[in-house]
Amino acid sequence: MADMDPETTAHTEPTVGEEEPLFSNLDLFLFSLIVGLLIYWFMSRKKVEPIPEFKKLDTPAPSTRETSFIEKMKKTGKNIIVFYGSQTGTAEEFANRLSKDAQRYGMKGMAADPEEYDMGELSRLSEIQNSLAIFCMATYGEGDPTDNAQDFYDWLQENDDEDLSGLNYTVFSLGNKTYEHYNAMGKYVDKRLEELGAKRIFDLGLGDDDGNLEEDFISWREQFWPAICEHFGVEALGDDSSIRQYELQEHTDINMNKVYTGEIGRLKSFEVQKPPFDSKNPFLAPVTVNRRLNKAGDRHLMHLELDITGSKIRYESGDHVAVFPTNDSMLVNKLGQILGVDLDVVISLNNLDDESNKKHPFPCPTSYRTALTHYLDITHPPRTNVLYELAQYASDPKDQENMRKMASSSPEGKALYQNWVLDASRNILAILEDMPSLKPPIDHLCELLPRLQARYYSIASSSKVHPNSIHICAVVVEYKTKTGRINKGVATNWLKNKLISDNGHKSTVPMYIRKSQFRLPFKSTNPVIMVGPGTGIAPFVGFIQERGWLKEQGKEVGETVMYFGCRHKNEDFIYQEELEEAEKNGVLTQLNVAFSRDQEQKVYVQHHLKKNKEHLWKLIHTDNAHIYICGDAKNMAKDVQLTFCEIAEELGGMTRTQATDYIKKLMTKGRYSQDVWS
Repeated sequence: MADMDPETTAHTEPTVGEEEPLFSNLDLFLFSLIVGLLIYWFMSRKKVEPIPEFKKLDTPAPSTRETSFIEKMKKTGKNIIVFYGSQTGTAEEFANRLSKDAQRYGMKGMAADPEEYDMGELSRLSEIQNSLAIFCMATYGEGDPTDNAQDFYDWLQENDDEDLSGLNYTVFSLGNKTYEHYNAMGKYVDKRLEELGAKRIFDLGLGDDDGNLEEDFISWREQFWPAICEHFGVEALGDDSSIRQYELQEHTDINMNKVYTGEIGRLKSFEVQKPPFDSKNPFLAPVTVNRRLNKAGDRHLMHLELDITGSKIRYESGDHVAVFPTNDSMLVNKLGQILGVDLDVVISLNNLDDESNKKHPFPCPTSYRTALTHYLDITHPPRTNVLYELAQYASDPKDQENMRKMASSSPEGKALYQNWVLDASRNILAILEDMPSLKPPIDHLCELLPRLQARYYSIASSSKVHPNSIHICAVVVEYKTKTGRINKGVATNWLKNKLISDNGHKSTVPMYIRKSQFRLPFKSTNPVIMVGPGTGIAPFVGFIQERGWLKEQGKEVGETVMYFGCRHKNEDFIYQEELEEAEKNGVLTQLNVAFSRDQEQKVYVQHHLKKNKEHLWKLIHTDNAHIYICGDAKNMAKDVQLTFCEIAEELGGMTRTQATDYIKKLMTKGRYSQDVWS
């Protein structure tokens, strides 16, 4: 049996207990062969079958944004490019005005966002005859570049070998003298371009927003253009005619789903929210708390809480929350009435320059009502260029003359603008009311008005304690003007009216986070000294929450000292319960409060600093304390810095110069931080 033929074996009868198989081996083989052939035929058929949806025979390739400003300038015959670093829109506005000016002087200019172009091409600008790069650069925060100029700033810092010897340039810088680093960004760009071999064609212009930024710009500009014309041998035409940048298109039959209703970037982005959220795609955060902070008094200080659950938004103590407010509907309606227009007409303002990256001055198509409510600044006094362009629409020759005079650089014109517009806080509505002969077309007015900007607030919470909530502390702005009108702050009044539930709907705030350098020390053992009177307490509420959280985690936490100031203890001692609770729990090791008007002699935070000078000097000089100042830049921050200088001078045995340098070194090391505004 052992040597049995294999073939015989294959056909032996089954032994007892075995079942007859349903299919023989041959059946299985044939079945497998048929299935294999079918699969092969099916797969082969799929491969050769055309699939129309993937074919792009007649579809042009998606257009990519032109990043070469040189190619764009050559294509459009431009010889002047005006780059802007802008946070609040003013530098962008000035850049647009300068590019428009070029046309008046027989040249061709374009305004450009450095974030959208390859700035490494500056060395190629010499390829274009009579070319010039103008830089309108604003400074943000503590001498920082604006968000859209950050990459350009980094490029300037990193490229030591760059040869810009063929580049002609000039810089106009926008800043505020109340800040420590006045016009730092503009000064840096001016100096750095020269270091890299570029040729300065006209002196650096310094604009001071604490004084009269508009006047500074006009004075610089009026000297700049004649100098440029002389340099390039161009006749200074100075054509005074109005130049439109956009043309009006009215939509009579449009699908309303394609009309913008207040979105900042993507159409319908407020209906379908998609992260990540930023300045072009804000998150609609529901308001969960809106309460008055002060117990009495005629001011309204408020605390709001925004719910960011599910948004994937992350923040740290010291960051800023940006919110996009809307204008008061009453002002918008009055503008419609005085101009005699239907505000619900749907329009587009289309750029006459087809090659421009900026196709519209604001999201289009939209209605006049939406533009005036969400997109345009109708509450600030208009700049002189707006008055100049609108003058042609005044039927009274005297009004025309005055409007053009205010836009000139003559002493009389400057004084008239200062007195009649700025000092009287006249917005565009007030100007139209007080000049009945002025009846501009609403589309030209919408072209000229600046964009309504986001407002920034120091976050008054810690993400360690409130990961799904952002807290805001603000004071409502409202004042009477010289003309007897009541002017209201756009954002604070809008926030004040954000009720938790509005007719059954949750009130929402379009917002995003702006990162800050205002940070607690990396080592929790470092002492912190916080000085924040009024709403300047906001970031310190977050700092105190975070130091308390660290203690709860068992971490060793250094001394936490707070200097707060307000007018009256029984009126505006905001966050009193929270501060006293933190002191009671040992989170705040010392709470010093200055009530400025509760006694005959006014007492401010700096008086308390002087009173505790020995303790403060020990914390700073021996224990490596970090100092934080938040609030008013013009007076408080300067007075506090002077007080710290005096303490260093007296207890450190220094001269005034040495003491000033000592505080400046603390700033450089990140141990003296300021989050201030004017």
